Amino acid sequence: MAGAANQNDDEPIAAINVVPLVDVILVVLIIFMVTAPLVLKPVIDINLPKSSSGDEAPAAPLNVALSANGQLMVNGQASTTEQLALIATKTAGEKPETAAILQADKAVTLESLTAIIDVIKSAGIKKVAFSIEKK
Repeated sequence: MAGAANQNDDEPIAAINVVPLVDVILVVLIIFMVTAPLVLKPVIDINLPKSSSGDEAPAAPLNVALSANGQLMVNGQASTTEQLALIATKTAGEKPETAAILQADKAVTLESLTAIIDVIKSAGIKKVAFSIEKK
């Protein structure tokens, strides 16, 4: 070996000590691994729109109730199908993502329920949900 006592000092060193070289390479590898996420930019640049307020309030739903005797209530007020159509059209014009929540009595016929849903959908409201009671 290079540092052995039985060799002459005139002979060239024939073996290279690799342990310090491996240590230096591992330190360089760790430095690259730590700094790589800081240097890399995202692949897709997205310019998000700016807003002065944090978040927008969700649209208030259109509450429609239909009793067993055929009485129609829109947002807690007695109404007719013509008034429902006007209110639904106005609501859909202001907030297109508005949903209608339909509460119907068990005794309501499918025909009258379908007529109410048709009025709501024709007014431009796309989402209609049914309100139920859990058993």
